[in-house]
Amino acid sequence: MDIEAIRRDTPGTANRVHLNNAGAALLSRRTLRAMTEHLELEAAIGGYEAAGRERDRIDATYANVTRLIGGRPDEVALFDNSTHAWNAAFYSMTFAPGDRILTGRAEYGSNVLAYLQIARRTGAEVVVVPNDESGQLDTAALAELIDDRTRLVGVSHVPTSGGLVNPAAEIGRISRAAGVPFLLDATQSIGQFPVDVAELGCDMLTATGRKFLRGPRGTGFLWVRREALDHLEPYVSEIASATWDGKRGFTWRDGARRFETWEVSYANVLGLSSAVEQALEIGMDDIGRRAVGLGELLRDRLDAVPGVTTYDLGRERCAIVTAKVDGVSTADVAAALAAHGVNVTTTVAAHTQFDTEDRGVHPLVRLSPHYYNTEAELDRAVEVFGELAAR
Repeated sequence: MDIEAIRRDTPGTANRVHLNNAGAALLSRRTLRAMTEHLELEAAIGGYEAAGRERDRIDATYANVTRLIGGRPDEVALFDNSTHAWNAAFYSMTFAPGDRILTGRAEYGSNVLAYLQIARRTGAEVVVVPNDESGQLDTAALAELIDDRTRLVGVSHVPTSGGLVNPAAEIGRISRAAGVPFLLDATQSIGQFPVDVAELGCDMLTATGRKFLRGPRGTGFLWVRREALDHLEPYVSEIASATWDGKRGFTWRDGARRFETWEVSYANVLGLSSAVEQALEIGMDDIGRRAVGLGELLRDRLDAVPGVTTYDLGRERCAIVTAKVDGVSTADVAAALAAHGVNVTTTVAAHTQFDTEDRGVHPLVRLSPHYYNTEAELDRAVEVFGELAAR
């Protein structure tokens, strides 16, 4: 991996130390070109006409996504963000009184609110699987909790609030053995390290383009195993998702595209496709090793600073690192890093409700390096932590 060449192709690296890739990673010039060239084409010949001319490249996005995660192109639906993709899957399921939704303590806040809404609306029950001693989802407890009332297992692969990597493959094995659909929120894992839907055994997977995948904001996708469509009835029907039968009925579009809507930003779609192609060309194995390695290095260096504590859980951890400085507010630490040209963000208690109930450590400073970051950039962030701790 030619880091210097990659950084030259990433304009933002010249301006800031960007350690907020779990929020939105830096776009490459290549992805910028894919988007701006299409916008220029729309301006020159018209939006419909530009989409028609670029139809093959637009349609190639589906194949590119499956090259990234596995599966088939007809199992992919494109969205404007991962939340809408996740909602399309979850709200297409039916729940009844007594049904159970099993999830983990690291589940993302929007997902939790959706579970609670459906529980309120239908009488279903939300069951939170405990963590094991390492802080990851306890798969033995999951196996014991699954029963004939379980309608869904919904888990965040990597939480928004820390470096934990949940054991998704084992969760998939347990869910498949029980015949229970498994919805995996891969928002923070796609683009950070290799993700293969066959290995993980999920039935539905959702992701965003803007984070570690380095795509534009306003992009996301849903992958649905072909066989899982039997469990789902899209909660919205429109001209992209269904076909009128000429009478008073309709038929769903074949495959996962039945979850899509007709209107979409094709400039964003082409930006997403470009980002996926670039990740594949660099190699997800290499990206994963470097990104996770930088996270481990940053975590170790922060742990070595007196007065600084890291809070990442799990047996397997990734490039997201969360920390606090004794006696200094999280907001002040983030502000000091920003003043030194280091981009970070902070965790929000309400964004991981069950984790907050369990630990009560939020807010934390969240740092998330990616493969284009350097060790010198990590040292710059650690130095700011050390200065604050020394005061």
